[in-house]
Amino acid sequence: MVIKQFKRTYSERHHELEKLGRTHAELIEERTKEKCERIWTEQLFRRSPGSETDPHIVVVSGVAGIGKTTMVQKIMFDWARGTQYQRFAFVFLFQFRELNLLEKETEPQMSLTRLIVRHYKYLNDMRLSEILMKPESLLFIFDGLDEYKHKLDFTPRKLPSDPDDYFPVHSLVTSLVTRTLLKGCTVLITTRPTALENLDMKRVARFAEILGFFPEQRLMYFKKFFGDADLGSEAFQYVEENAILYTMCFNPSYCWIICFVLKCHFMTPEEERGAAPRTVTELFVMFLHNILTKHKREAKDQRGILIKLGKMANYGVANRILVFYDKYEMSTFGLWPVLSSPFLSGFLREILQQESTLEHTTYTFYHLTLQEFMAACSFYLDPSGCIEELLEKLDLCKDGRFEILTRFLAGLARYSVFKTLGGVMGDFERKTAKRILEWVKQKAEEALRGGDKSEALRVCQWLYETQNKKLIRDAIGKDLKMDFSQMTLSPLDCAVLGSVISCCGELEELNLSQTELTSECIRRLAPGLISCRRVDLSYCGLTSRCCSAVSSALSSPQSQLTELNLSENINMEDPGVNQLCEGLRSENCKLEKLK
Repeated sequence: MVIKQFKRTYSERHHELEKLGRTHAELIEERTKEKCERIWTEQLFRRSPGSETDPHIVVVSGVAGIGKTTMVQKIMFDWARGTQYQRFAFVFLFQFRELNLLEKETEPQMSLTRLIVRHYKYLNDMRLSEILMKPESLLFIFDGLDEYKHKLDFTPRKLPSDPDDYFPVHSLVTSLVTRTLLKGCTVLITTRPTALENLDMKRVARFAEILGFFPEQRLMYFKKFFGDADLGSEAFQYVEENAILYTMCFNPSYCWIICFVLKCHFMTPEEERGAAPRTVTELFVMFLHNILTKHKREAKDQRGILIKLGKMANYGVANRILVFYDKYEMSTFGLWPVLSSPFLSGFLREILQQESTLEHTTYTFYHLTLQEFMAACSFYLDPSGCIEELLEKLDLCKDGRFEILTRFLAGLARYSVFKTLGGVMGDFERKTAKRILEWVKQKAEEALRGGDKSEALRVCQWLYETQNKKLIRDAIGKDLKMDFSQMTLSPLDCAVLGSVISCCGELEELNLSQTELTSECIRRLAPGLISCRRVDLSYCGLTSRCCSAVSSALSSPQSQLTELNLSENINMEDPGVNQLCEGLRSENCKLEKLK
């Protein structure tokens, strides 16, 4: 796993959370040389060139499913077999999800020695005292800060300085990071970007971020997963043409889901294949359909179990809960009594990751997006799903926690979804689908005619997931002027815009002035450019590589373009201008005004 060492800004992290992988290519291609040092996991605790000391406080960040826990497991494995990290005599691993349980028990406060003995019972007090006397030989790993219910408090206050001092557990973690306790030891914390604000980054000697698969590694993964290089390459070629699926492939968890679905698709005889997935909703629908078909004989009340699972998933999304405990959430939502059923042991093993802690068994969805998908499904399966209450929450919530769930709600409102999942899950609630589409149309009309460009882009994502051309045409209309000038658009955003605009047949104006657009962005936008009467691409940083897609749009028989502004794009150069001229000379070109 490759890690990049640099510190990202707050706004960059929010872009990443709001848009699925949207900054990944930019981070790799544009910033590596300037801001990043590419390091491997085994270099994580080594000093940087020019530094006189090893990094004692290390933080590794990464989005859900990117490989943080896998990295921790690899560190433990390599240390235990003696191939890496041998300057550490002892490595102590703690999961924040386990630390959450301590307050619910009889020991809300404990010493560091007590905490260690609870997890490593073979270490008696005398032996542990000797171990802690050499802190420079100790590595403490705390995995999953984003799952911790406490915030680490770094404000000046009394902290434990002795391993036998009794304090709340979060104070023990804080004191190790501040080096108040066991000065000289090394601490590694892993977290999703959302929890970075809980850390005092000034105390962090090394901050690294796992960025996932590089482009060449994605193809390698496909070939290995399929076990057939030709079939893997064919599937990957399909993914490359789909900006949404290709963008998702940077993440190992998403990559696994995509490969799982496409392997089932491409290994089906061609005459029996349905359509391959195009949207995120279609991907997860096919994923769930394949799993349910495999396990459909293992449960009598499959639908009831799925509703309970979906309700628990929705509770987690609404309350930012990622970890579900057997005696708490699993019991509350009625899943505890059926945990031993064949269906649950088979189906849930492919949906939920089970992990046994000291006193409890915890469950997490294999990916947060899978949790959000199951949450959305529950509203279509359960007639008492309180859809109006949900829509009110979606209107009021502005922190983004419901964004992906909303896209799934829109995508699930399609008849083809009813048909695909109905055979294995039972009928979907058509009233729910109708109400969701009414709400999406209303929100789209408001946002596209309002002044908030980010909100307009959001609703385009919802419209895209519906794949409902009539809904899109009705929401956008023919006289609409879309303004996405002075924004940051990824190829993924451009693919969505290109698809949504193309559904209209005709758009009055698209303004992208002063929005940096790569050749990939223009290529993804091309289907939409054809449907616009006026397009402003001034100050967009267009290069000669962008001109081919613009030329193709001009020469398309379906082109509606009559006005085009390409001014102040100084890097188009002669080859690019020549390509543009080919489009302008086409008998299909309807252009009347060019700047």
